[in-house]
Amino acid sequence: MKIVAIVLIALGLIGLTYGGFRVAYPDKIIDAGALQVTVTKHKTLPIPPILGVVALSAGIGLLFLDRKS
Repeated sequence: MKIVAIVLIALGLIGLTYGGFRVAYPDKIIDAGALQVTVTKHKTLPIPPILGVVALSAGIGLLFLDRKS
């Protein structure tokens, strides 16, 4: 249970610090026979701060529960 608590705390801190992550994917601009032009597009997927707070709180709660038993 201690490992789960530490993972939740780490994920909560990462979620609060970065606020999201970037994804890169190729996108075809021109596809005309032998001529193909692609570009790499980036998209940021946000993580709501409340999820970071919930994960952090759950991890701290699990650590305290683990110490009491």
